[in-house]
Amino acid sequence: MNSMHSVWAKRFEHYIGEVMKYMRFVFTGHIAIVLVFIAGAGGYQYSEWLKVVQPDFPAEWLIALVIGFLVALSRPVTLLKEPDQVYLLPLESQMPNYFKKAMNWTFWSQLLLPVVLYIITIPLLKEVTTLSVAEIWLTALFIAVLKFINVRAEFNYRYANRGNAVLMDRFVRAIVSIIGIQMTLADGLIGVVFLVMMAYYTVTLKKKVQDNPVPYEHFIKLEQNRMMRFYRFANYFTDVPHLKGSVKRRAWLDIAYKAISYKKENTQAYLIYRTFIRTDDHFYLWVRLTAISAVVAMFITIPFVTWIVVGALAFATTLQLKYALMSAGDFRMDMLYPIPRDTRKQAVAKLLRQLSIVQAIIVTLCAVMQPQFYFIPIVIIAVSELTMRMSK
Repeated sequence: MNSMHSVWAKRFEHYIGEVMKYMRFVFTGHIAIVLVFIAGAGGYQYSEWLKVVQPDFPAEWLIALVIGFLVALSRPVTLLKEPDQVYLLPLESQMPNYFKKAMNWTFWSQLLLPVVLYIITIPLLKEVTTLSVAEIWLTALFIAVLKFINVRAEFNYRYANRGNAVLMDRFVRAIVSIIGIQMTLADGLIGVVFLVMMAYYTVTLKKKVQDNPVPYEHFIKLEQNRMMRFYRFANYFTDVPHLKGSVKRRAWLDIAYKAISYKKENTQAYLIYRTFIRTDDHFYLWVRLTAISAVVAMFITIPFVTWIVVGALAFATTLQLKYALMSAGDFRMDMLYPIPRDTRKQAVAKLLRQLSIVQAIIVTLCAVMQPQFYFIPIVIIAVSELTMRMSK
């Protein structure tokens, strides 16, 4: 028993160290400032909306849909590694102790988001419902207990069925969780029935687990995919050495290559365009930051805040893409030809300028109903140009 506890403790210590190593690059100074402005502007918009919200607004169903989905999404965190399917076989009888630690961490690490979102909606509940303070906080407790049961249910289902048809299991649990939360907000006593249903379902799956060997392959693959998503996210902010980016064809963007004339001096331009369009890390980085800017510009009605946020995201877009495109260390065929070194830098600058213009157009169109929206393209293009010129 003690050996499995020590195995989990070492795995957990290494995992936290790995996460903290990369997260310090994610939450840098400019990102923190952007988050503060977004939180402040979002809170102001939310408080203003609460003053005019209609009494018949379906707050219970909206909260139940969002929170119920998050509660049902309870992918287990096991920290298992590929060699475990060989070296942990002699200790399989002690694995329940290991998995108990894993489920506890899964619960606590995934509880924060639904609870925080629910707390944010408490002012809305006070405006459109007649719930007392005690009933509101009992619902928060209900959500925590429901999350605890969902974590056990998904783990036991994956264990018993080796992950087969897990989406159907999650869909059923999401429906039960959504209705349970809605019923709790409407009538707390009825919500207990859904807790009992989920608990009975979990106990049924637990009995199936006892008759099956540990599905190491499934849990290891699940853990590898989870860490790969984290590394891809961290790679947007810093270089992750052991991350291998994926490449896609994206034939629908072949039209972009036609803008590059067939000349020797355009060799680097063609390679840079092709690298950006076909590399998932580069392409989706631009798409995500542009989408965030567009959403912020669409919903925030405070011009000063909008300018700061879109400017910071334009800075992040340009800086990260410039480093990514300029620091490619792989061997390329253009290295065999007498092409001036500055050609690549010029090609990257040309692409970044065009991307900033496209980003400015998209964000401006999304903000066309907001006051002083015409300053947005100026901010995005100016910040992008200054970042490109002043960065090394």
